[in-house]
Amino acid sequence: MKIGNYSLNKPVFMAPMAGITDKAFREIIQLTGGKYAFTEMISDNALLHQNCKTFQMLNLDGEEEPRIVQLFGSDPDQMTEAAKIVERHKANIIDINMGCPTPKIVKNGEGAALLKDLDRAVKVARCVVQAVKIPVTVKIRLGWDDLSIVALELASRLEKTGISMLTVHARTREQYYSGKADWKWIGKIKQTIQIPVIGNGDIQSPEDALRMIRETGCDGVMIARGALGNPWLIGRVQHYLETGELLPEPEWKQKKEIILKHFEKLLLYKGEKIGLNEMRKHAAWYIRGIRNATEYRNQFMTIQDSAGMRRIFHRIFDELDEKDNEIK
Repeated sequence: MKIGNYSLNKPVFMAPMAGITDKAFREIIQLTGGKYAFTEMISDNALLHQNCKTFQMLNLDGEEEPRIVQLFGSDPDQMTEAAKIVERHKANIIDINMGCPTPKIVKNGEGAALLKDLDRAVKVARCVVQAVKIPVTVKIRLGWDDLSIVALELASRLEKTGISMLTVHARTREQYYSGKADWKWIGKIKQTIQIPVIGNGDIQSPEDALRMIRETGCDGVMIARGALGNPWLIGRVQHYLETGELLPEPEWKQKKEIILKHFEKLLLYKGEKIGLNEMRKHAAWYIRGIRNATEYRNQFMTIQDSAGMRRIFHRIFDELDEKDNEIK
């Protein structure tokens, strides 16, 4: 499939996730074999008001192309000006968020709220497409709730605005992240429009990704929660779709190296205090499912410096590595 000048072979996208897909995490995704990672969603209003923290989120220096920035907003004029700013900051693709379900977003008519105002949603997309020279994509959900599934109509109308790709999270807004994603709608949308369609929802493994593609005919997949504490999943899925080879998960020693690199990048980009706080939530995901995970999480929450955080990681993963070697 192609987006603008970019040829994407069975793409596996790391989804835009607020508070997760910052620069450090995107670099880890690419370090572990992933090719395509979205930024966190960025507010058009914050960009127009020159918010310093928001502009830090637009730091794309040194990242591999295509660099994909997700914008959210509901005012066509504001989105137009914000898109121009994003383009000037070396983005290669702009994605418009029409699916975020969180109350603080939808109460302003943004994110998934646009699923209740298709005319506005289409106008936003058309204005952004016309404002920039780089490709524009959109991410949607199926509808606001089970009684208002609008994805087919919206997909057809969005295609006519000139967008280059559509990502479909196969849940409604009211589902948030609960229940099961209804993949059949991804297939229906793929049959309805000609632009590439990316499927999103309930992909936890390489096998899940292949099954989605086979069942729906979608052109690629997007992974979100499955990559929390498991960033190497993106690269493993990409490799599997391209070659048919199922790579094993990294060994404990390799995981420790990846985690420590992630931590160092957080410290580099956000400083000691914020970097340490940010790593606490990632640490909880990284150790999910291991023995004594609750005890280790408590230690992560109370540690006061980066050196202490490193010591805990070394202790945890060195012990796991030793146990693995004993079994072998």
